[in-house]
Amino acid sequence: MQSNGKQETAKAIVSRRFFLAGSAALSAVSLTGNMEGQMTQAKTDLWGRILNGRVAVVTGAARGIGRAVAVALAHSGANVVGIDICAVVDPRSGVEPASRAELDQTGEMVKSEGGQWRSFVLDQRDLPALRIAAEKINAEFGHIDILFANAGIQAFRPLLEMEDADWHIQIDVNLTGTANALRAFAPYMVQQNHGRIIMTTSTQGRHGTLNGSAYSASKWGIIGLMKSAAMELGRHGVTVNCLVPGLIDTPLTRHEERYAQALQVAGRTPTGDKAVDEEAARKALQSKSILGVPWIDPAEMAPVVVFLASDAARMVSGATYDVTGGDSANNV
Repeated sequence: MQSNGKQETAKAIVSRRFFLAGSAALSAVSLTGNMEGQMTQAKTDLWGRILNGRVAVVTGAARGIGRAVAVALAHSGANVVGIDICAVVDPRSGVEPASRAELDQTGEMVKSEGGQWRSFVLDQRDLPALRIAAEKINAEFGHIDILFANAGIQAFRPLLEMEDADWHIQIDVNLTGTANALRAFAPYMVQQNHGRIIMTTSTQGRHGTLNGSAYSASKWGIIGLMKSAAMELGRHGVTVNCLVPGLIDTPLTRHEERYAQALQVAGRTPTGDKAVDEEAARKALQSKSILGVPWIDPAEMAPVVVFLASDAARMVSGATYDVTGGDSANNV
């Protein structure tokens, strides 16, 4: 769970990103005519309200990227519905599960930005539950405009040593669960001939991952799902794109199993001491990072998602947007 200080830092980063984007756009407007009407419209559109009145659904909203994006969407004028399982998904993973308290805290942050907030605790592997939630959301708000299908799980097992559950949990949560979210919420976008769908894949869905075949397969599959969905839904005014995060500073990456994997990739042997391995992993990850960062703040993902959710991205569909700290340079 993030500390209050870290949450405030994340909010500040998001706000600063939008302030700088707005400043740059306003400067461009002044250079192209300096008309009062243009300036007024630019302030309205770019000073954080470009999603005014839209309804956004965010899965995996309790913390991490989901939380940062939910807050940024609210900052941009959207009302937000947060979905999270708030429970253990993989008992063999070293990841501490999200809690209902964390989901509620995301809600408080959304409301502090002026957005309305609703939440659902459910498992995205349960398609009927997602469809019931979608029906309730549409009935309450009257429309569903944005889906950020972000929820996922990660664990590491050598391919020849994994049990059946090691494979199925990651494929079922990450790939099938993302498809379930799309199948539950996209019909409401089709009905209104407008919508924005953004899915979270991973830089590890762009290349192989040592002892991470199930995760890479699930995240690579999300890219194929996105491209196919973009082809099917485009005629209904619905765009579908992918966010490709690098190694993000969240509980999904900050635990002993993940540190051990990073050290193995670097040809080193984990000690089993979390503090020692964390520091060694930090140095190993930082040394191979093109931009010199071991882990990326989740708030760095938010501006890309807000852009893809906005009308500014109406001609963008079937695309992947990498925010990886330079790791994308390693992709073929």
